[in-house]
Amino acid sequence: MDITARIERSLHTALAPGATPPLLNLAMQHAVFPGGARVRPRLCLAAAEACGGDDPALAEAAAAAIELMHCASLVHDDMPCFDDAATRRGRLSVHRAFGEPLALLAGDALIVLAFQTVLRAPIRHPERLAEIMRIVADSVGTPTGIVAGQAWECETHVDVSAYHRAKTAALFAGASMAGAAAAGGPIEEWRAVGERLGEAYQVADDIGDAISAAEEMGKPVGQDAALGRPSAVRELGLRGAVARLEALADAAAAAVPPCRGRAGLGALIREGARRLLPKTLPAGAM
Repeated sequence: MDITARIERSLHTALAPGATPPLLNLAMQHAVFPGGARVRPRLCLAAAEACGGDDPALAEAAAAAIELMHCASLVHDDMPCFDDAATRRGRLSVHRAFGEPLALLAGDALIVLAFQTVLRAPIRHPERLAEIMRIVADSVGTPTGIVAGQAWECETHVDVSAYHRAKTAALFAGASMAGAAAAGGPIEEWRAVGERLGEAYQVADDIGDAISAAEEMGKPVGQDAALGRPSAVRELGLRGAVARLEALADAAAAAVPPCRGRAGLGALIREGARRLLPKTLPAGAM
């Protein structure tokens, strides 16, 4: 089974309706399917495979947990108290489709479901569970997880790099570290891979928000300028932001620890990060 099928199977299993109130389950399904690039769970599974991949069920559960956390953050990020975004991934955002109460509950439920998914997995190495739970929790909560990253948007003075590390890089780092943990690998050695890659993705998002059309992004654009949010483009200019993305992609690839397929994984990281640059990027920005 290829990596995409493994991720989607895990997510569908986690979101099986059961006795969940029907509208809540629909709102949760709307938040998760169809997905985006599934970059975070892909990174998680890639790290697990690089570290030996001796517990596929645990790696898949960790990858699903990371993606559920990401989807929950998008639900909350789109709500009127933050971006008030009408669309996400090219269709109505959850609060526009189901109303604010169900959107709030769907986001909360997805956060809890992430932990439930790890705990319910038919795993071979239960001694690794606690470390994975810690990694996932740290990548989401305070002081440096994605909740803290969202909270930095409420501050007057923000260091953009610190903001990016919390808002985006924290969950990428959680993905790479959870993958390593699921396979009994060297957890801390994978932190820098996720952190650098996550920062690169946030810079790419800033570039897209500044110059792309909503149709290309699948969500409203111009939000950073409209809401006065920290942005790599505002801080570095367009050319500087592109250079920053490329430097971060190279740093992420270089940070991959010694493992099987290291060179290939590094090349995929570089290619994947650069593919995020908008098609509308002016030639002079490269």
